[in-house]
Amino acid sequence: MAVPAPDARRKRLTLAAAIMGSFVAGLDATVVNVALPAIERELGGGLAGQQWVSNAYLLALGSLILIGGSLGDVYGERRVFSLGVAGFGVASLLCALAPSIESLVAARALQGIFGALLMPSALAVIVAAFAPAERGAAIGSWTAWAGIATVVGPFVGGWLVDAASWRWIFLVNVPFVLVTLALVRVAVPARAPGAGDGRRVDLVGAALCAGGLAGPVFALIRQPLDGWASVPVLAGLLGGALLFGAFLRHEARTADPMLPLGLFRRRNFAAGNAETFAMYGGLGITFFLLVLFLQQVAGYDALQAGLATLPTTLVMFLLSKRFGALADRHGPRLFMGGGPLVAAAGLVLLSRLDATPDYARDVLPGLLVFALGLALTVAPLTAAVLADADERNAGIASGVNNAVARVAGLVAIAALGAIVAGSFASEVDRALRDVPLTPAARQAVAEAERETFARADVSGLPPREARAVASAVEQASVDAFRTGMTISALLVALGGAIGLALIRNPARAVRAEGCAGGQLAGVPEEVGIAPRT
Repeated sequence: MAVPAPDARRKRLTLAAAIMGSFVAGLDATVVNVALPAIERELGGGLAGQQWVSNAYLLALGSLILIGGSLGDVYGERRVFSLGVAGFGVASLLCALAPSIESLVAARALQGIFGALLMPSALAVIVAAFAPAERGAAIGSWTAWAGIATVVGPFVGGWLVDAASWRWIFLVNVPFVLVTLALVRVAVPARAPGAGDGRRVDLVGAALCAGGLAGPVFALIRQPLDGWASVPVLAGLLGGALLFGAFLRHEARTADPMLPLGLFRRRNFAAGNAETFAMYGGLGITFFLLVLFLQQVAGYDALQAGLATLPTTLVMFLLSKRFGALADRHGPRLFMGGGPLVAAAGLVLLSRLDATPDYARDVLPGLLVFALGLALTVAPLTAAVLADADERNAGIASGVNNAVARVAGLVAIAALGAIVAGSFASEVDRALRDVPLTPAARQAVAEAERETFARADVSGLPPREARAVASAVEQASVDAFRTGMTISALLVALGGAIGLALIRNPARAVRAEGCAGGQLAGVPEEVGIAPRT
């Protein structure tokens, strides 16, 4: 049996365990997009497979993260955190060993399930270990390291993909997981099950929410292959709508809902979450689409594509806290309205990219303007949402806002495929309408349409036919990318319009400076923690 550590040492080790567990989850969330082209080359699946690799994780995480904290209250945060970390490690190993795209998607869903246990319980472990006077500094360190994961993730992921294999982005998790579990065993004290606040875990709500989200996501990803009138697509849309309606009805009636609907009667909370959905939907599309385009069309390698988005994170690091402090003095409304409009202008600049963009001239300016808009927005947005909930519900409000951000990316990426795949196919067909094609050329076109963002394989085709097919596919990829980025810009701008029209500067003071990472870092600072009783 482990010897209890002295109090100060135990706290440091507890914080290290929470940081390492969350760091692994944050790292994995940021490296996967960089690896998607390499995964598709080895396992196949086209654009739909790439969407599912991203969305299987987001679906499980977004559906279950709201009950993660409740499980910690009922069964003990140490036990749930350990289960989340260990399960995430096992799921990571399954991802690394996946022999097919289907098995990788299933393993990613497992990662999302255990990530939903890991993320809120990591915060609960810190809250239980540190006195209120020490808690702010501890959580500040924790969120800072979560932010660092978003910086190093694309760089590390790109390097691993180029130097070894995409499988290593999952294998590197295993040593971190083992060290984290060892730290938990030494430093984190156990709490008896049932020692929480008496709330029950809303498993029915979680199941209905997962089904309600899975149905339309499945339908949107299948639509480019089967069409809107197909039975699987219609069944997914109708079944998802019915299940989500049942979820809302259940949440309105159950004594311990995972989603307290009463919070949405508060103006800033409802408007802030609507803006979160629009903003983070646009963000999900941007980071998913840009990395694919840079690799599969513009010819960047994985490391170059990972490094391409690094300036966005650096600008966020440098400016978010400063803009949060300004919002504390002047109120969040103008920041929540103007920031998304600036970000949308950056996305409009990115939507002008062609198939051979120069990074410094074409990519970087749009990313910097986009990052400036994000830095203006994320801290005031998070603080405004939390300020509209009373202190007793602050933790729940933070969890709801976190879940909304995850679900927004899930839905946006699913819908994106249906739109850009249709745009791509129609542009290719239009460009080649009057060009006579051999069966081999038609096969090359069909394969390109299945992948959407790719250069056509024209090896073996006659030179004239090869040039026509390659040019049509390349231009269709550019047009589809521009369509996707325009949609992203419109979503982000919609968030700004919501902020300007509906947000009121709150009466209850919540420091935006302390929410600098927003939901990009997973959770704001201690203002989002419901006090334990």
